[in-house]
Amino acid sequence: MPQVLTLTLNPTIDVSGEAEAVRPIRKIRTTRTRFDPGGGGINVARVVSVLGGDAEAVYLGGGEVGQILDRLLKEKGIRTHKIAIDGQTRLGFIVHEQSTGLEYRFVPEGAPVPAASLRQAFDYVRSHAAEYVVGSGSLPEGTPEDFYAELAADVAARGGRFLLDTSGPALRATLERAKVFLAKPSLGELEQVAGRKLDADSAGEAAAEIVARGAAELVAVTLGADGAILASRKGIVRLPTIPVRVRSATGAGDSFLAAMACALMEGRSEEEAFRFGIAAGAAAAMTPGTELCRRQDVFDLYERCKAL
Repeated sequence: MPQVLTLTLNPTIDVSGEAEAVRPIRKIRTTRTRFDPGGGGINVARVVSVLGGDAEAVYLGGGEVGQILDRLLKEKGIRTHKIAIDGQTRLGFIVHEQSTGLEYRFVPEGAPVPAASLRQAFDYVRSHAAEYVVGSGSLPEGTPEDFYAELAADVAARGGRFLLDTSGPALRATLERAKVFLAKPSLGELEQVAGRKLDADSAGEAAAEIVARGAAELVAVTLGADGAILASRKGIVRLPTIPVRVRSATGAGDSFLAAMACALMEGRSEEEAFRFGIAAGAAAAMTPGTELCRRQDVFDLYERCKAL
């Protein structure tokens, strides 16, 4: 039985490539094209697998794009459980502009999902014995904003640990109506919950408030180039990012969350898991497009992170 079960209600196939320059009207010729299975939970499952963990990805998929997604996941050796929908799976596109180093990300909303399909996903997670359940990514149209909240409460009731990585109303609803083991917002996502602008210092305070009111045991806030913050009952830890040559920020947050889950499953301390997450996020930034992190990079960077 896999130790980590991930749920992706709004998966995607991420097509990534490079272009010399991105300009309006003109055709933009791209090179180094990649096709990767994507969506928050799927990315987490990919990284858990890369790091030697045992994961299963539950996802909703449909249409011809959904069939390609099935094949890509099979090629990567990811254990899956698919819930078929009538709508078309999303197809996103990411372009790295070589002349500036900027990255452009085009992400469609995704097809509406009927209540029956959402119930199938909920029931499958409910029947699963995985200790760690990851709800990650956006909610497709038609999904109640408290879906993750109900799922988190159900997982906690059976003694599991629910890890949350989402945004907007779904993030607020979950932290208001349920308790999660780990929440991993970005700075911008935490601002949505707090209802105010935050800097690194006030972000730590806002994360600590979430822990203090019992909405989460751990809150890990990713700050991009400014590092990350971990709030727990023990206090607040802030660490800088590891300097690396950044090629793409895509999937860095998913890599961070997956690495933290792996470390916690191995019995490492909260701070060790936090450092492992920072290492994985930096490792993901080193790879092009949607490749995510590489195992050896993560362990090498973790050794550097221990000295921070």
